[in-house]
Amino acid sequence: MDALGSLGINLPGLITQLVSFVILFAVLYKLLYKPVLGMLDQRSNRIKESLETAERVSREAADSQEEMQKQLETARSEGQQLIAQARETADRFRQEELAKARQDIDAERVRAQANIQRERDAAIEDLRREFAGLAITAAEHVIRRSIDESTHRELIDQVLEEGAQMNRNN
Repeated sequence: MDALGSLGINLPGLITQLVSFVILFAVLYKLLYKPVLGMLDQRSNRIKESLETAERVSREAADSQEEMQKQLETARSEGQQLIAQARETADRFRQEELAKARQDIDAERVRAQANIQRERDAAIEDLRREFAGLAITAAEHVIRRSIDESTHRELIDQVLEEGAQMNRNN
């Protein structure tokens, strides 16, 4: 004991201090270290959960964005198809309307040609009648007598045929 006493160490005081330190360490371990360690573990678990949640949300956001991209592409494709169909329908409608207009124009041209032919025939007939009247009048003056109409018509038709043959020969 003396050796320790010369160094200034009191063995019963040292043992008391060691026992007090061990008791204090045990009390602090039980009351402070375990709760702090538990709190740190809980915080670590919450951080892990938050990271996992953030990663899951990030994956879901990426999946959602990918799905939205697919839907946008689908919508664009459908829109382009609708536009193509509308153009095709418009082209078909325009072609049908052009065909109808051509048919109407052709029908109107046929009607106009028929009207022109009728009017031409009527004008020729009127001209023949007038010519016949003039020929009868001229013949009456020349012969100083009246020719019956049937004889006169025969003469006119004969003259007209001769005139038509002359025109064909020229």
